[in-house]
Amino acid sequence: MNKFPKPNVVVSKCLGFARCRYDGKIVFDTIVRRLRPFVNFIPVCPETEIGLGIPRDTIRIISYRGKLHLYQPSTDKDLTRQMIQFTKRYLASLKDVDGFILKSRSPSCGINHVKIYYSYQLNAKPKMGKGFFASAVKNKYPYLVIVDESGLKNLARRENFFTKIFSLARFRMLERDIKESKYPLSKIFLNPFPKELIEISDLRKNRNK
Repeated sequence: MNKFPKPNVVVSKCLGFARCRYDGKIVFDTIVRRLRPFVNFIPVCPETEIGLGIPRDTIRIISYRGKLHLYQPSTDKDLTRQMIQFTKRYLASLKDVDGFILKSRSPSCGINHVKIYYSYQLNAKPKMGKGFFASAVKNKYPYLVIVDESGLKNLARRENFFTKIFSLARFRMLERDIKESKYPLSKIFLNPFPKELIEISDLRKNRNK
């Protein structure tokens, strides 16, 4: 099975696709850049999608009376409803998604280590949790691999991510072509992703733990 189908991966738009961070900057991530020839990326920035500008004042997650709120201190705006509505609409529109690469520590996209404040006071001490968008992604797609760009720097996590997204993409191709018996099921996992991808991402050389 020599043809490798391209996985469909949702990615935070600020990771090399647009200058849409809160400070108007972009994050050039090496692994994301090297993946481009092998993956169909679907960039998204939840914060700009709900109408926040570039650059923009910071937002934070507030836990109040047992519920999480997305709040912008400088404008005293509660953006919770807008984010929930966008996230539901966006995730419902996705088809054949194989994985997610999200921006670390973001109040919208962070998959962990996101500051959650238990008071609206600016000097409140935070605890750690997940971003609004990332939390909804994990709830809707518990079977998919969801990482942030910092996680891809770890060898084991990176290899696990590659294996899962390419295996899912191959299953989709197999499903389309099974009636023609093009691809033996026994070969699905023999080469989970292209040899070139191993080389360009230094999977066998980089031993980051």
